[in-house]
Amino acid sequence: MSATMSTAMPADTVRRVRHTPRRMSESDRRSAAAALQRALDRRDNGGSAGR
Repeated sequence: MSATMSTAMPADTVRRVRHTPRRMSESDRRSAAAALQRALDRRDNGGSAGR
């Protein structure tokens, strides 16, 4: 393989992590799940007023 066809990354290239998972406590996870469920219920019921 010639030097112009090299697929290696340059030495100064830095790989970045796209997303590091956040550590959630159990209570945070439950409140997030409850908020999601309320939002889905509102959508299914036609809004908070039930229209």
